Amino acid sequence: MRAGRGRSITTVAWTAARAALAGLLGAVVGIAAYSISQTGGQRLSIVVGALLGVAVVLGADLYRRSVQLTEVRLVLPGSEMTFRANTDMRQAAQRMFFQAATRVATRPLEDGSGNLREALTSLKTLFDLYREPLESGAAPPPPAKGDSVHELVLDILNFELAPFLAKWHPRLRAFEEAHPGQDESAWPENAAFREELRTLQDNLRPYVIGLGEIAGIRDPERHLRRSAWYAARASSPLPRQQKDAAR
Repeated sequence: MRAGRGRSITTVAWTAARAALAGLLGAVVGIAAYSISQTGGQRLSIVVGALLGVAVVLGADLYRRSVQLTEVRLVLPGSEMTFRANTDMRQAAQRMFFQAATRVATRPLEDGSGNLREALTSLKTLFDLYREPLESGAAPPPPAKGDSVHELVLDILNFELAPFLAKWHPRLRAFEEAHPGQDESAWPENAAFREELRTLQDNLRPYVIGLGEIAGIRDPERHLRRSAWYAARASSPLPRQQKDAAR
């Protein structure tokens, strides 16, 4: 996967827009000041002041939502997507990035370690977290230009998480019901599950890194790999405890 980022609004255009907005606001203030000076009315002053306050608040909110608009291009498995990311889209992508970066969807599950039922539950929880804003209508409407971060998430749900859960959830449940209390290591498909989980993690990785790119996270891939210190610690044998000198 490769990702590129560039300003979607040129400096000249943004400067011109700010100048036009400043001129318009100045004209409104000038008209208001002239009207007040002509009428001397206290009521008119209050009304104009309230309108100006509303305009300032709405303008600040609009600026917050549109400031630092960036364009992010992602090359993903089988597709290329372009995002015109504003503040709201970056915040949504950031939440989704960390939801995946802290779960088994991206964290390694070494052979002989972990719990397969908990792994499936974690993936199902991630599926529900990603699907909820799509079904509830909380997701913002698609942008006029470019792709939506929720379209990216829809690909994660439909092409990666849903097929994996549909295959492995009933198989593990059938084993658990047929062998209550038996350890998962006795499940004949234990190794196959872990192998397909690793494939799922590899498939999800570009999508999750893409979410980090949209969110503006510096080097999002860094959060998906172990640090050199941890890797060295995991591969080194535990130090032997010194024997009691009294023995």
